[in-house]
Amino acid sequence: MKLYLSVISAAMLLISIENIIFNTAPWSHVVILVVLCTALQFALDGFVAIVVKIMPDKLFSVENPLYYVSEVEKNLYKKLKVRKWKDKVWELGGLGGFSKKNLVNPNSPEYIEKFIVECNKGVLTHRLSYPIGFIPMLFIPNVCMFTIALPVAVVNLFLNILPTLALRYNTPKLHVMLTRMNKKYIKSDERGIS
Repeated sequence: MKLYLSVISAAMLLISIENIIFNTAPWSHVVILVVLCTALQFALDGFVAIVVKIMPDKLFSVENPLYYVSEVEKNLYKKLKVRKWKDKVWELGGLGGFSKKNLVNPNSPEYIEKFIVECNKGVLTHRLSYPIGFIPMLFIPNVCMFTIALPVAVVNLFLNILPTLALRYNTPKLHVMLTRMNKKYIKSDERGIS
């Protein structure tokens, strides 16, 4: 969380300084617009998260092919070394009632299924936030649309791509865990062991 807040704060400062130096607007307007655009990004991302949260879990099921991670994608995540930095990504799933920071019950197939569903919901939330983050550009006048709203939207895009990559990196591992558990339970049932 500190990393994200640092990135956001640094971006706000740099965008403000650049606009003040190039005199795109009076300095007080620049500061207000930067804060306004940033706050609007938080509000839009929060709105998207709420909408996705209330959608039925069945749309995000383990079998849903829309959330399948291909081998090419897995290899991309290896090249991007997602494993090394994924734990530094801001995870706010706990605010919605299900934290994806750690596996709480790794021996429960139901829990792993719920974890996959929540990861899929997170992926959709972040992906919807990519284009929605550019909406503030419609409300910022003049050149500030490009010198303030656009850079804020780009930072928001970057900060939404990172958790998407982390979630997509983790999901195949969860599928493997679930498959192993299900096979184990099927073998136990065949032997009459409960």
